[in-house]
Amino acid sequence: MELLRNHRGGVRRRLLTFAAASTVAALALTGCATEAPAGEGEGSSEGATITFIPKNLNNPYITLELSGAKEAAEELGFVYNEAAPLDAGADSQIPFIQTEVQNGTQIIAVSPNDPNAVCPALEDARAGGAKIITFDSDSAVECRDIFINQVSVELVAAGQLKQLFDQIGGTGEIAILSATAAAPNQNAWIEAMIAEIEANPEYEWDLVATVYGDDDDTKSFQEAQGLLQSYPNLAGIISPTTVGIAATARYLSTSEYKGQVALVGLGLPGQMKEYLLDGTVEGFALWDPSEVGYLAAYAGKALLDGTITGAEGETFEAGKLGTYTIGPDGLIIVGELLEFNAENIDQYEYISF
Repeated sequence: MELLRNHRGGVRRRLLTFAAASTVAALALTGCATEAPAGEGEGSSEGATITFIPKNLNNPYITLELSGAKEAAEELGFVYNEAAPLDAGADSQIPFIQTEVQNGTQIIAVSPNDPNAVCPALEDARAGGAKIITFDSDSAVECRDIFINQVSVELVAAGQLKQLFDQIGGTGEIAILSATAAAPNQNAWIEAMIAEIEANPEYEWDLVATVYGDDDDTKSFQEAQGLLQSYPNLAGIISPTTVGIAATARYLSTSEYKGQVALVGLGLPGQMKEYLLDGTVEGFALWDPSEVGYLAAYAGKALLDGTITGAEGETFEAGKLGTYTIGPDGLIIVGELLEFNAENIDQYEYISF
């Protein structure tokens, strides 16, 4: 089975073009917040208010997601806002959700740092009439209307394991460097990787450690350094987080382990290109983050218009992305996994950051 494909049959030339955010405030707003009641305009999304609450700020991946959200909001005529904490703590998003409830925001899209911590605030928002979308990572199912997931959990897990197997074979010590310990998407991918390792007889790796960099560059760098100090015979590291894989690559690139320890995971081409070209990494994977935000905004329109309710089998139009069908438990999959290597990296556009 082909695990890593070109998205929608062709290479995405526009995939990763952005300027990184440099935000020092705990709250970032784009557009003008309104006080429109959540129920106003029910049945019609024209002029609706939509707020995106990602995991945290100052994260290039999130900047890309929000660029797609803003693009869709402009197309739809929404009043767009974004708000997020500076850290990815389990309960750090709660005050931001509560503010949107007070503002009467009609569509709230949140990427939970913890699947349960945000639920009471999300339930308050739904009780007030807001439509709730989770994206990138999910809350408990009962706390939202739909979940926009980048790629299926199984494909993300299998793709990273295949990349590692292609580089080091199926034996040796390996470790995982993740984001936060409570991150729903990270934990789902890790669980799927462990299940695949146990089920696949070719994978005889010894998974010696799973560590957490909290999606913080400095902490991720330190965790990578700590892994190699604790396990000097480590053959490979999987980092399913764009912050973690970039920090790990930076550490490996100037260490004695460069070219000796394989690194795979989910990375941004704009950050990882130099490490491909200098031989620190051979390949990594991702999707187009901007499409996650774009699709979430269009799903919000469909919810507010009454085109969908979140039930399995419902369909809706998502602008340039085409038609989407809702799966079980309100799940919508954006696309497929993309693989990047030294041979194809120059096929993508970049802006330095």
